[in-house]
Amino acid sequence: MTSHFESPEIFADALKTAWSINSSTSWTAGNPAKGQCSVTSLVAQDLFGGEIVTTRTKGGTHFYNVIDGRRHDFTISQFDYEITFDDTPSSRAEAFTDTSGQQYAALRQALGLQTDASTR
Repeated sequence: MTSHFESPEIFADALKTAWSINSSTSWTAGNPAKGQCSVTSLVAQDLFGGEIVTTRTKGGTHFYNVIDGRRHDFTISQFDYEITFDDTPSSRAEAFTDTSGQQYAALRQALGLQTDASTR
């Protein structure tokens, strides 16, 4: 898991410019985190390990990560309301039902990461 992202906080900053319409069809310039939760949770797990977890929101299932026992919701800025976290265990397979291989590859590429199908 070697990368130029030394911490989840550095990764979070990089996401702001990496997200695009190519990584989520819900993306907008006004709300770049919108629809990015599943693809972002997958790439975060590639980099930092940990678990992918979910919670229910008004819009459906929301994916995020628990890394070293700490919750990291890299896409929380997409919500204009407070959410209650369930921390329901999930999986890569479940996260991939909410995104595509092309969106996953696009986000990895935008972050300067090699696209490696074995991480799927």
